Amino acid sequence: MTGRIFLKLILAALSLLLVALVLVDYFATRVATDAYIANLREQLAGKGRILALSFPDPSRFRPEDARQIAQRTGGRLTVVRSDGVVVADSDANPAQMENHRTRPELMKAFRGAVGSSIRDSATIGHPFLYVAVPIQNGAIRIAVPLSEINGQVDDVRAKILAGTALAFLPAILIAALLARFISRRFASIMAHSVELANGNFRARLSDTGGAEFGQLARTLNETADKLQQTMEQLQHEHSELEKMERIRKDFVINVSHELRTPLASIQGYTETLISGALDDPQYNMRFLRIIRHNAERLTRLTEDLLTLSRIEQKRQKFEFETHRVNDLLRDAVELMSPIAEKNQIRIAEEPAPANAEVWCDSEAVSQILSNLLDNALKYTPAGGAITVGAHESGPFFEVYVRDTGVGIPAEELPRLFERFYRVDKARSRELGGTGLGLAIVKHLVAAHGGTARVESHVNQGSTFFFTLPATEAALGAERLNPEFTAL
Repeated sequence: MTGRIFLKLILAALSLLLVALVLVDYFATRVATDAYIANLREQLAGKGRILALSFPDPSRFRPEDARQIAQRTGGRLTVVRSDGVVVADSDANPAQMENHRTRPELMKAFRGAVGSSIRDSATIGHPFLYVAVPIQNGAIRIAVPLSEINGQVDDVRAKILAGTALAFLPAILIAALLARFISRRFASIMAHSVELANGNFRARLSDTGGAEFGQLARTLNETADKLQQTMEQLQHEHSELEKMERIRKDFVINVSHELRTPLASIQGYTETLISGALDDPQYNMRFLRIIRHNAERLTRLTEDLLTLSRIEQKRQKFEFETHRVNDLLRDAVELMSPIAEKNQIRIAEEPAPANAEVWCDSEAVSQILSNLLDNALKYTPAGGAITVGAHESGPFFEVYVRDTGVGIPAEELPRLFERFYRVDKARSRELGGTGLGLAIVKHLVAAHGGTARVESHVNQGSTFFFTLPATEAALGAERLNPEFTAL
């Protein structure tokens, strides 16, 4: 690639130099010819004036004199009377020559000035330079053939061309070096462009100097940076779309599975009742209670799905206000106390400082605590205890729900807040869980700018933590709108 570019550049440079040489030859020839003719015209005019002084009267010229003088002057000599009659000529018989009254150089000489012209000789047929000098009653004309002039000009032209060619040698060398430099830069830029075209956006041009090529290199590098960033963003978005598609498919599968079980139970027991069990007092009430239990399970699942959908689709509206931490804890404990008493489980509070406040949506916090307490009650055996409390953590308050239940294996903890994820699937369904409670907790906490986490050991209970902003400023400027929509 570099060789082809170098060859094209050096040929272009040589073509320009050749054109320059032709122009120099043309104008040098013109200038040399004009200068030589002007100089020769002056010389011939000078010789003519000398002859005019020696032979002031045309009648005194003889043909022999004309030939001798012509040999000494180095040109053709012609003497003409003022009426145009040729008196003497060094190269022809005057008697046979036509009248020269209309010759332009002689017409000017007859008027008393030196005249000159270049034309073909009517007698000899070759081009001549004619110079006529006035004398008494006529003119003396000296002519020199242009072949002699051209020969002198060709010598001058040859010398000029030789000097110009020698002067062009450094120019050719410089052009070759410049062509080599440019070809290398072009080759590297073209190779970089090929890399970009092939999708290698990490390729960079190393030479980024201050000249035009350096600016071009920097521009190409900036373009590669932007293309790389765009490609990485597209890849990230593609990965996110694939992830969302997997989540969607998993969600559909999970929802279908969660709905299928209670629906199949309802359908089966309903058909059994229709088939005659409705009149059997031994089974009818038990079957109806089972149907009611599965209907309630469907209701809870539907409500949780709707809640999670509103939050994820940014349609859940929150009303943020200042609330006392202990009031929120007390309300949640009072709400779940009847269930705890029924299951023979004790709920205790570890209150925050008396005036501790948080900036939150009380309904959302109530749902968070209800879900966590509901989980704790399900997995804590009779005689166990649950503790609800809060403590300050920088600009946040960290709320926790601790139980003395069965605990969770360490390998299950990272996925605990995923939708429909259950540690003990069979027991969870038996207890009426939907598998969405902790996912709802995670999203509601995120809407408050907080985080949720869990600490647990098998047979040693679990502790669920979540944070709430202590002030409006801690929530973040983007969440100050009372109609904030959760992420």
